[in-house]
Amino acid sequence: MPYEPPTHTVERSLRATTGAKIIAGVDEVGRGAWAGPVTVCAAVTGLRRPPEGLTDSKLLTVKRRTALAVELEKWVTSYALGHSSPEEIDELGMTAALRLAAVRALEALPVRPDAVILDGKHDYLGSPWRVRTVIKGDQSCVAVAAASVIAKVQRDKMMAELGVGHADFAFAANAGYPSPVHKAALAERGPTPYHRLTWAYLDALPQWRHLKKVRSWADGSAPEIEGQLGFDF
Repeated sequence: MPYEPPTHTVERSLRATTGAKIIAGVDEVGRGAWAGPVTVCAAVTGLRRPPEGLTDSKLLTVKRRTALAVELEKWVTSYALGHSSPEEIDELGMTAALRLAAVRALEALPVRPDAVILDGKHDYLGSPWRVRTVIKGDQSCVAVAAASVIAKVQRDKMMAELGVGHADFAFAANAGYPSPVHKAALAERGPTPYHRLTWAYLDALPQWRHLKKVRSWADGSAPEIEGQLGFDF
């Protein structure tokens, strides 16, 4: 399907309206997975013309995405990754875990950015960062698209490595997201040490339901389930 290539429009706007000089594009991957970390990439690209074919990682084939990530890692001015572990996701909830991973990525950059372009409509980063949210920023903004591709390829590689000792779950193929093979392995073997144990998929597994964790919420509110895929997905 044809798509419009990403541009520097948002970055130019931020430079003009805020005086920001160093702007990082930020995108995440792994939010809806049942296993593995949530990973955030922060990428600084400047205003140079990007590599041909850059777009949201989800629109690219595995082969093209992998090759493009290698090119991008050399092309960007700088990039850094941040992760929140399954244990941190279970303890903090996804929104706080995303913020933790994003802060880790941003603070790992060699120079602190003056502003951040964040994919999506929700600012999970917040103060003290100067944030501009952009819906579908991973398609329209060069820096966010670059972060999208690098984050996806790096997390997929990490999940393949984690899956070496758990071959039945096929993490190299599904990256911890629900798939028929993943669901069958869960039903037979139960969750691995890399699974998120507060998540709703365990409700559909009576033999493993006792492993489910419940976060303690000081205000008595229920755990957040937005973005979680049920076992019937």
